[in-house]
Amino acid sequence: MPKPDKSTRRVRARGAGRPSGDEGDLRARLLDVAAAQFARTGIEATSLRAIADEARVTPAMLHYYFGDKARFTEALIEERLLPALAPLREHLEQVDDDPRALMEAFARAVGEIVQRHPWLPALWVREVLCEGGTLRELMFSRIVPNLPQLLAQRFAAAQGKGLLNPGLDPRLLVVSLVGLTLFPAAGAPIWRRAFGAQDLGPDALLNHTLALLDRGVGAG
Repeated sequence: MPKPDKSTRRVRARGAGRPSGDEGDLRARLLDVAAAQFARTGIEATSLRAIADEARVTPAMLHYYFGDKARFTEALIEERLLPALAPLREHLEQVDDDPRALMEAFARAVGEIVQRHPWLPALWVREVLCEGGTLRELMFSRIVPNLPQLLAQRFAAAQGKGLLNPGLDPRLLVVSLVGLTLFPAAGAPIWRRAFGAQDLGPDALLNHTLALLDRGVGAG
C-alpha cells in the first residue's frame, strides 16, 4: 500500500481547528465563501467540493481546517451566523418601550446586518422558512431564542398603555417587521430587475421601510 505523501501527513497531524496568522485569514475566507454558497444553493445541496471549487482550493484544504461537512456547518453557525445576528438583540435592548422606537431599532439593525452580511436574507429564506430547512430548529434554540416573544411582549405592554394601535396583534407586528426587512432584502434581485431599480440601494430601502412604519400610506 503506498505511503501518504508529506502534505497528507501534515493534514492528518494538524486536524481541524483554529489556525492563526495567514492560515486564519484563509479559514475566514473559506467560511465567507461557504456562507454565500449555502445562501445560493442551500446547505444540504452544497458539497464541500463545491465550496472548495468556489474558493479555488482543494477539498483536502477544507478537511484540514474543518473536518467533515457537519463540522464545517457548525463552524459557520458559530462563527458567522450567530455573530451576524447578535447586534439585533443589542439594538433592541438600547431603546425604551416606545413602539415607534422599537420598530425603527429593528429595521435599522436588520439593515445594518444585511449590509455587512448580504448572504443572510437568502440563507434565512432557504434554511429557516422553507420546509426541511437545516436551520429551522436552531432558530428557536440558538439563533434568536426568545427574541420574537420578548419583542411581542414589549409591543403588548405599549398597547396596554395606549401607545399602540389596539387593532394590531403584537405577535403579528413582529411578523410584519420581518416581512418588511428581511424579505425585501432577499427578493432584491427580483424587484430591482422588475422595476429597473438598480438605483435603490440599502439606504433607500431603509428609508422606505421607516416611512411605511411611521406614517403608513397616507398623504400626511
